[in-house]
Amino acid sequence: MYNHATALRSVLNPAYLEWALQAHYDIGTWQECRFWLRGLNDTYRVRTSTGTYILRIYRTEVAEADVRYELSVLTALKEGLSSSEHTEVGGFIPTKDQTGYTMLDAAEGKRAAVIFHYIDGTENNLEDEDSSYAFGRSAAELHQAMDGIKLEQERELASASVTELESLHARFKLDTKFLIDEPLERILRYIGEGCEEATFLQTFANVLKEKIFTISSTGLDYGLCHGDMHGNNNVFEQQERFIHYDFEWAAPGWRAYDLAQVKIRKRQSGDAEKKQQLWDALMKGYRSVRSFTDADEQAVDLFIIARRFWVMGLDVAFIDSDMGALDYGEDWLNDFIEEFRDTGIV
Repeated sequence: MYNHATALRSVLNPAYLEWALQAHYDIGTWQECRFWLRGLNDTYRVRTSTGTYILRIYRTEVAEADVRYELSVLTALKEGLSSSEHTEVGGFIPTKDQTGYTMLDAAEGKRAAVIFHYIDGTENNLEDEDSSYAFGRSAAELHQAMDGIKLEQERELASASVTELESLHARFKLDTKFLIDEPLERILRYIGEGCEEATFLQTFANVLKEKIFTISSTGLDYGLCHGDMHGNNNVFEQQERFIHYDFEWAAPGWRAYDLAQVKIRKRQSGDAEKKQQLWDALMKGYRSVRSFTDADEQAVDLFIIARRFWVMGLDVAFIDSDMGALDYGEDWLNDFIEEFRDTGIV
């Protein structure tokens, strides 16, 4: 029973953040800390006597080990892409103790804070074949660099005893459990298993899983993925170079899933024929760097569906703590049901 005030998700006061963080960083005198964007996490713009930075305050559901994993990926990619002319990743500012992050007290519990370099550049909506080719090339270079990463956490897991494994925080995988099973559980808990659409969603999820199992058994390209490569808010372009950032969802998975998010990017206009031309150009750019088989490309459309199912589950995850239920009622549910029925897989 709750007998005192509690919070599910707070917005931290910029003045508190300046007080709590400035001693942890050598970035000069703080001049501004402004709440910039509310998304899955909270973003602040920080200006100091040495420049402009981006501060991310992670939600409490993001464990400390997950933040360490993300920063380890960025560190490894910085080294792996150091000689690339076309691809870069956004970097973070090290703390004085070299951890790269700080754990802060919030009304709802501990929240991690990381300060990133501010990235100058423009968002490219991939509206022409040259841009699509260039992004495909960059995505392939990112995957190629990821192929060479051996993270500290993976080394710890490989050498750990059974007892130690129980205490280590294992990174999730972008598998059918993550993309389908866990979202389905959240969705059914929200709409109720007695809802008339629950049976369809269960059947749809099972068929989708079976199709992914069938196509993945042929040997799809698998490895560390960005995890959220939709491009709407996680890549900027500087001349011919793409700078990728926002690696919160980076984890092992199928590369077809990573590219599926690019194929359905929201801000790309044009009819189906035009979008196919742009996709073909992107694939040409990707294959100029590394292999992507016909089977991998065929799997992309299947992972587009899986991504949409995951998004539905993500909506549900934030209803209670962030968005409220008003806009996630019958119309929201029916829109997804109609979208899933239109896929024709059930």
